[in-house]
Amino acid sequence: MMQSDDDAVFRALADASRRELLDRLHAESGQTLRELCRGLAMTRQAVTKHLVILEEADLISSKRQGREKLHFINPVPIAAIAERWIRKFEQPRLAALSELKTRLEQQGDDT
Repeated sequence: MMQSDDDAVFRALADASRRELLDRLHAESGQTLRELCRGLAMTRQAVTKHLVILEEADLISSKRQGREKLHFINPVPIAAIAERWIRKFEQPRLAALSELKTRLEQQGDDT
């Protein structure tokens, strides 16, 4: 994933409405626009605009099925960001916890 791709994903994820649409697609992938709009306080046009931004960031894909367009979540860009930006920051913390566990177990053996 290139830097500009990361930027598009971060911009797409920055909006709460788009995150909600992703949550809905995570719960049930392959939804139509009508299904995604159900229960939202947004117009169909607003939802459509959000879906375009999500698709441009490669966070969702769509497929025509007859007259309907189905929307599917694509977790790959989020996983790439997690790998690049989140997991590397977790590693020192996990190493510190492992070291603490080892020390505590050694102290327990000394008593």
